[in-house]
Amino acid sequence: MNLYEHTIIARQDISPSQIKSLKEKYSKLIEENKGNLVQTQDWGLLNLSYLIKKNKKGNYIHFKIKGDGDLIKELEKNEKIDKNLLRYVTIRVKKFDLKENYFGKEESEETKKGKKKLDEK
Repeated sequence: MNLYEHTIIARQDISPSQIKSLKEKYSKLIEENKGNLVQTQDWGLLNLSYLIKKNKKGNYIHFKIKGDGDLIKELEKNEKIDKNLLRYVTIRVKKFDLKENYFGKEESEETKKGKKKLDEK
């Protein structure tokens, strides 16, 4: 089995319930196609580098998947016709970094250190 990191960008104007249903839809699709969903991360609403279909922002959802190439083909085929998605990307990796949530809403170590310094003053 290969390891993949898969990120989708949904439109900025969809509701939280629609985001939840997108996660469930693609998680179910992964499991139906003999894939193993290792981790799902909701990165939230982030600014885009450039306008995509008249959107300045997008809701990012990141999946870490174990599976084969047929799973990815099926996943991308379904995402191509989904009107709620702006973009998607799949990258094959050698191993997963399950410790860090790079775009999550949690505070980073640098932010925590900066707050401690301000509190000391």
